[in-house]
Parts: sequence; structure tokens; C-alpha cells
Amino acid sequence: MSDPMRPPVSHPSTQSTSQRSAPSRPRASLRTAVVWEVLQDALERRVKATGRASLDVLDTGGGSGNFAVPVALLGHRVTVVDPSPNALFALERRTAEAGVADRVTGVQGDAHGLFDVVDRGGYDAVLCHGVLEYVDDPADGVRNVVAALRPEGVLSLLAAGLGGAVLARALAGHFKEARQALTGPDGRWGAGDPVPRRFTAEQLTELVEGAGLRVGSVHGVRVFADLVPGVLVDTEPGALEALLKLEEAAAELPAFHSVATQLHVLGETRGTEAT
Repeated sequence: MSDPMRPPVSHPSTQSTSQRSAPSRPRASLRTAVVWEVLQDALERRVKATGRASLDVLDTGGGSGNFAVPVALLGHRVTVVDPSPNALFALERRTAEAGVADRVTGVQGDAHGLFDVVDRGGYDAVLCHGVLEYVDDPADGVRNVVAALRPEGVLSLLAAGLGGAVLARALAGHFKEARQALTGPDGRWGAGDPVPRRFTAEQLTELVEGAGLRVGSVHGVRVFADLVPGVLVDTEPGALEALLKLEEAAAELPAFHSVATQLHVLGETRGTEAT
């Protein structure tokens, strides 16, 4: 993964304000802003702790590079593992367009067979976003990605939240489906539900702690964004920025974790500094 010919990059902590923004277009930033801020802060702490400006980051299920590309733009080396050849092809094109093809490597694989394609204990940070919903055994999935961390490292875990789905179905008038999601074992609202499994914040923190990490932080993601009419955000002056600030303000409050569409947990190995 090392690339001695790569041009020097600036220290992540000195990146401009524009680079600290969410890693996607403005409308989509509602879905990523909170996670991006938490992740970037965690990477900056690892840079300071290791004394290395360039970290090794593993992005499991990273798809076309929604996070891999902006992480690489910070100067880090990223390995993306994804089962989809189409996603990896899109990743290759996207990294070339962003000028970070030398810092991003895409390999085909999944969480179950992770160490068929990457090394154990080789990464300063692991991203596991949108993966646990689809694995047969979430606890085993978390243990597997944690095993890819170095003795001191961080895990960024993002998964579908139970409460957000229940609230969304209820507000849409699908009360039976809302109750099914609330009471069902996997948080699914019915046979047509495209998400195989959803989690509460408590379940995710238990999975992270069960894998031997301590929980650095928990954030609710998309607490309001999926409930606000898109036309309002797109046409009302200042609405997008105001909604982003509202999401950030609510993200850390436990009261809103129970209604978030997604939940983000930052796990840290025992040797890392507390957040």
C-alpha cells in the first residue's frame, strides 16, 4: 500500500475549511456531514498520536468511494473492500477524477472473507458503513473488522437505526408496518423492506464493546433530514445550512438517537486517547 513516489501532502489538521465539509454534494451532505466530522477528527487524533501524516485506512463495503475519496484527499492511503465489481469500477473512475488513484486501492471481497483480501492488524482506522445490516452474524462481522486494526486504532461504524424506520412508516400512515418494525426481531417493517436488519444505539455499542473496543462516541445521523420535504430544503434560502446545523446539534443527544435513520458509533482500541 505504501507509495514513496506520492507527492507530499499537508497535515490533515491544516486542511482548509472547505475540505472539512461533508464529502459529497450539498443535498447529499445531509446524510454524511455528522459522520464525516467525527471521522475526520478521529483521523486527526491518530495522525498526532502516530506522528505519521499518512494513515492506512480500510473501508469495508466502501462502494464507489463516498468516504474513501475524501479520506484520500486528506493524504491517507485507503483500501476499499466491496463485493460489487460495478461499485469498484465506479471507484476507480472516481479516484482518477479526484486525482487520488495512487492512494486508493479497490479489492473485491466482503466482511466474512475480509482476510482473504487484506491483512490482519494492518490499519490505523477501519470504516464499516452500511455493512452490518447485511451480514449473517453482526457480532462476528464487528469482530472481523476490528481484527484489521493495529493495536491502536479506531473503528467508524454506521448502521441503520430502528427508531428512524418506525417513525418514518408511522408518519407515512403505515401504522401496521411501523409496529412490525418496532416489535420484529430485525427491525423490518415487512417483506418489501429493502433493509434486512436495523439496530438501536444500545445494540451497536454492545457489539463494539463485545469486540474489545471502547465506545468513543455515539451519534444519531439523519435525525430530521429524511422527514423534511426536499422541496423546502432545495428552495428555501438558507434552509440547507440551517438543517445541517440542526442535525449536528441533535446528533450527540441520546434523546434523538432513538429516532435517527442511522446510528454512528466510534470505537477505539484501549490504547487510544479518549475522545
